Amino acid sequence: MSSFLLFQAAALAFYMLSAFFVDNFVIIFVVTVLLSALDFWVVKNVSGRILVGLRWWNEINEDGESVWKFECLDQESLARMNKKDSWLFWWTLYLTAVVWIFFGIFSLIRFHADYVLVVGVCLILSIANIVGFTKCRKDAKKQLQAFATQNLTSRLSSTIQSAFTVV
Repeated sequence: MSSFLLFQAAALAFYMLSAFFVDNFVIIFVVTVLLSALDFWVVKNVSGRILVGLRWWNEINEDGESVWKFECLDQESLARMNKKDSWLFWWTLYLTAVVWIFFGIFSLIRFHADYVLVVGVCLILSIANIVGFTKCRKDAKKQLQAFATQNLTSRLSSTIQSAFTVV
């Protein structure tokens, strides 16, 4: 869980504190975007799987169409997930995007268009994770409902079948 918060906090802290310690925009841009990209990758591929049991990715098929792919742990594994970790994951995911929006507004007010570019890249990465995990969660709920319906139907049919074969 610490790696989940490490890169988010590092990207936000470096961006905030860089104005005091670094006078080179290129360094600020590169380090902040690199930390944000590391955060994106860790959240998408590691933290999402560990904390909420979800993973997503996007592929381009032969026709050139974008296809979303989702993974979800089975029902038994999901039931063992810590609810506090899940809560922390979702709130941090949304809160990070809100903080980047705040930084973007602040950069616009100060007329620093170059810093809006940094914030824009970081915000796009945060929003991509929000969209991916939200779609993944919705797909996981559909899969669980389909599984429950199928399981209930098969049990009901086997119960009815066994009732008539007892005779």
